[in-house]
Amino acid sequence: MQKLTHIDARGQASMVDVSAKPMLRREALARGEIRLQAETIRLIQSQAIAKGNVLATARLAGILAAKKTGELIPLCHPLPITHCEVNFDIPASRDRIVIRASAKISAQTGVEMEALMAVSIAALTIYDMCKAVDKQMRIAEVKLVSKTKK
Repeated sequence: MQKLTHIDARGQASMVDVSAKPMLRREALARGEIRLQAETIRLIQSQAIAKGNVLATARLAGILAAKKTGELIPLCHPLPITHCEVNFDIPASRDRIVIRASAKISAQTGVEMEALMAVSIAALTIYDMCKAVDKQMRIAEVKLVSKTKK
């Protein structure tokens, strides 16, 4: 098992020093899902949710969250991400919305937290916008799919 990088020699939380690491192009992909009733998905697709266009709002919320990750997670480095994309898929089962996010950067540290944040906040935005019509929603399976550096 590897040693925790955010814990110093005295066992205290600390920000990792990345100043000696090379600048690399990095990308992270994350996914998650929100389980909903089929009727809620129908309302989303027909733009009949009272709060407005659910997926457009969730996409913007996810991108904004990725940009603010360093402000919200205490030991994350604030990163000037160069690209973030949030996409949605409704499978034939019509019981969920799958959320995928990618984040890119040229930096000394990875961008996986930004991709995960984009997925998480997009899911929470869908939840918030649909909570009046669906009391059984459930956010699940938020995970990092891949991270690369070149």
